[in-house]
Amino acid sequence: MSDTKIAKGSLIILIGSLIFRVGGFIYRFSMASLLGPAGYGIFTLTLPLIGVLQLSAEGGIPPAIAKYIAQYEAVGQKNMIKQIIKSSFKLVLTLGLILSFIIYILAEPLALHLFHNPEAVLPFQCVALITPFSVISGEIKGIFQGYYEMNFINATKAVEQISTIIFAVLLVLANFYVAGAVIGTAIGYMITGLAALIIFRKYIWVKLKNSSYDNPENPEEKFTWRKELSLFKMLFLFSIPVYLTALGELFMYDIGTWIIGIYMTSEWVGYYGIGSPIARIPLTISMAVATAVLPATAAALSTKNHQLFNTYINQAFRYVTILVLPMSLGITVFARPILSLLFPGYELGTGALQILAVGMLFFTLYTVSGSVAQGMGKPVIPMITLGIAVVIELGLSVLLVPIYGINGAALATTVATLVLMITTAGGILKLARTTLEWVSLGKIVVASLLMAGILLLIPTTYAYTSFYAGIPLAQIFAFIYIIIASFIGILVYIVILTLIGGVKKSDVEAFLKLGYRLGPLKSVFDKLGSILMKYAV
Repeated sequence: MSDTKIAKGSLIILIGSLIFRVGGFIYRFSMASLLGPAGYGIFTLTLPLIGVLQLSAEGGIPPAIAKYIAQYEAVGQKNMIKQIIKSSFKLVLTLGLILSFIIYILAEPLALHLFHNPEAVLPFQCVALITPFSVISGEIKGIFQGYYEMNFINATKAVEQISTIIFAVLLVLANFYVAGAVIGTAIGYMITGLAALIIFRKYIWVKLKNSSYDNPENPEEKFTWRKELSLFKMLFLFSIPVYLTALGELFMYDIGTWIIGIYMTSEWVGYYGIGSPIARIPLTISMAVATAVLPATAAALSTKNHQLFNTYINQAFRYVTILVLPMSLGITVFARPILSLLFPGYELGTGALQILAVGMLFFTLYTVSGSVAQGMGKPVIPMITLGIAVVIELGLSVLLVPIYGINGAALATTVATLVLMITTAGGILKLARTTLEWVSLGKIVVASLLMAGILLLIPTTYAYTSFYAGIPLAQIFAFIYIIIASFIGILVYIVILTLIGGVKKSDVEAFLKLGYRLGPLKSVFDKLGSILMKYAV
C-alpha cells in the first residue's frame, strides 16, 4: 500500500466535492430565489428530516461495508465481501420502507404541533418518497468507498445533483411550491439509485461472480441463515455506533434550525438555513480526507503496518488544517458580501454565518478524527463525544435562541463543536499513541491568522452596495471584486506559509497531483509547484 493513498483518494473526492458544492449552491440559490425566505425556511426544515431518514434506513451500514470490504480485500477473502454486499442490501431496503411509512404518518403532527406551520405538512409527507431510493445509492457508495473507487462516488454524486436540481426547479416553477422542491429531490434520488446500481453491477459485481461459494462443487462455502445472522451481528456491532455518530453529526448541523423553527418564524429559519451551508464549505475538504482515511487506516491496521497508520493520521490532520483554516477565516471576513452576491435578500444571516464559520472549522477536525476512529474499529469514541456535544448544543440553543435569535443558535453550535473537537481528537491520538507535528501545524495557524488580518484591511462595503445599485455592470464588478479579494488572500497565505517554512515537499506533490487532474490548469499548477518546491522543507 502506498503512503500516497490518503492524498490520492482525498484529491479525487475533493475535486468532485468542490464541483458538486458549486452545484449545491445553484440548487440552494434556485430554491431560495423561487421560494423566498418563508418558503425556503419550510424547505430548510425538511432537509434534516431527509437526512435523519436516510441515516436511520442505512443504519450506519455503508461505513461498515467500506471498512470490511477494505479489510477483507487486503487479505484476499472475496467470499466474505460478496456476502456482506448481499446481506447489507436486505437490511437497508427493509429499513428504508419501514421508515418511509413512519415519516408519512408523523408528518402532520410534526408540522402542526412542533413547528406550528400547516404549510409544512405536505412537504414533510413528500419526504417519505425519498428514503427507499436514497438508501440504495448510499449502500453502493459504501461499496465504492471500500474498493477505493472514488471516481465512482463522484459519478454517482454528479447524477444525484444534476437530476435533483433539474426536477426540483421544474416542479417549483410549475407552482408546486415547497412540495415541488421535495418531490423533485425525491426524483433525483430515484435516478441516482438506478445509476449507482448500474455502475455497481458493471464494474464491481462482475468481479465477484465467480466466488467459490457460488460454485456447486463447493457447497460447504455457502452461507446458511445462521452464518448470515452472524454477519448481521458483525455489521450491526460496527454500524450502530457509526449510525449514532452520524445522527449526532446531523443534530450538530440542525439542532439550531429546529430550535429556531420552534421559537421564531419560518423567515428566520430561511436566513439561518442560507448561512449554515456556506459555513460548511470547508467540510468538503474534511469529508474528502475522511472518506479516504477510513479504508486506508483499516487496511494499514489489518496488515499491522503501524508506521504507515501513524503517517496516515498525521497526513489527514495536516491536509485538513492547511486548507480548512484559511477558508474558514476567509468566510468569516467576507460573510456579508458573500451573502449579498450569492443570496441577495438574506443578509440578516450575516452574523450567524460568521459565527458558524468558526464552529465548522472545529467540526472539520472532528470529522477526520471520527473517520480515523472508524478505521481503527473504535466507532464508540466519536459516538460518545458527539453525544456530549449534542447535549451541550441543545441546552445552549434553548437558552440562547430566545435571547439572541439565530446568532444564539450559531454560538451554541460553535461552543459545542469546540468541545467535540478537543475530546475526540485527544482521545484518538491517545489511543493510537500518535503525536501530531505541532510545530508544523502551528505555522499553518500563524499564516492563516496573518492572512485574515490583511483581508480585514480590504474594504468590503463596495462589494455588496454595488450589487444593489441596480446596474448589471455594477453586479459584475462586485463579483470580480470578491474574486480578486479571494485571490489576494490565497496568495498572501501561500507566501507567508512558504516564508515561515510551513510548506512541505509532500504538500507540493499533492498540489501537483491536483493540477494534473484539472486539465487546462495543469501548466499553471506546474509553474507554481516548481516555485514552491524550491522553498519546501
